[in-house]
This record gives sequence, structure tokens and C-alpha cells, in this order.
Amino acid sequence: MWSSSTCSLSDHPVGKDPEAMRTGQRQNKGMRTRLGCLSHKSDSCSDFTAILPDKPNRALKRLSTEEATRWADSFDVLLSHKYGVAAFRAFLKTEFSEENLEFWLACEEFKKTRSTAKLVSKAHRIFEEFVDVQAPREVNIDFQTREATRKNMQEPSLTCFDQAQGKVHSLMEKDSYPRFLRSKMYLDLLSQSQRRLS
Repeated sequence: MWSSSTCSLSDHPVGKDPEAMRTGQRQNKGMRTRLGCLSHKSDSCSDFTAILPDKPNRALKRLSTEEATRWADSFDVLLSHKYGVAAFRAFLKTEFSEENLEFWLACEEFKKTRSTAKLVSKAHRIFEEFVDVQAPREVNIDFQTREATRKNMQEPSLTCFDQAQGKVHSLMEKDSYPRFLRSKMYLDLLSQSQRRLS
């Protein structure tokens, strides 16, 4: 969960090279922009459209009722659709729990890593950002899973986050996903896409 006292390791300039600091500043600016939206965010489709991956009106025109309806088929169907992920992320932000989705997405991206050197640094970055105790965006996993993942950090591999990622996926599927499907945001989105067909 995010709190005002939370800060990322990238916030501290000590020991950082200039390029890393510029990257951290861009990330921090993006985070401030996203967090600024939360102060007036409600559980409505109009708020969701502000953070669609495309321009809102074009994106909504491309999103068919059939696609949005299919998100209710399964959590994995939702996660396989870019607008589904955007809508779910917007919903999680209203609940201040987007770190779960961000961790899951980071793990998916991590699995595509081909360079051994990058694999190790990415693994440690993900662990420090999401898994470690008191991490800036700590995900809710049990002690055993956290410790198993910590041991995996000794020799990171493409599967080192599988257990933790599975737990977070299960948590979102059983907890956040059903609430998303009942949310005004999702129902408004369905309603708007159906109205376009009329």
C-alpha cells in the first residue's frame, strides 16, 4: 500500500550515476502525476478514460462491448487485454492497491529478460521494490513465500518470482477482480460501449 512516508530507493541520489538519477526523476514525476489523479478519483468510467493507454475517445471507440464483456469470463482474459489491464489498474488505484498488478506486470516483463547481467539487476530491483519487508510498494504475501523469494535472490533465474507472482495473482483473482466486476467503473464502461452501438 502506498503512503506519504513511503519513498523509493531511486529517491536517494547517493551512489547513483547521472543517467540513473534522470531515470529516477522521470519515474518520480510520473508517479506524482499518477498520484495527483487519486486526490479526485472516483469509481467511475469517466475517471478510467483519463488513463487509457490511447487517447480516451479513440480507445473507447475501439473497445467493443464484446471485449469488455469477455473480461468477466476470467481474470486471465482481463489481464490479456491492454484496455482490461488499464481498467483494472484504474480500479486498483481507487483502492490504493495497484502495487499488486504492478508487481505481476513487472514479473511478466522480467520473464522476457535474455541478458544474464540484466536478469540479476532486474531481479534485485523487483525484490527491493515489491517483495522485501517495508518495500516502497510491498505486496501482500506470506512470510514463507517472501523468504523463499529472498533465497531465490542468491541466484536469480527467470522463475525466481513464480511463487510470489502466483500468490499475488491468486489474491487479485479472488479479491480485487470480483470487486472490479461489480464496480461502477466497469459497469459504466459496459454501458458506454453498449450505448455506442445504439
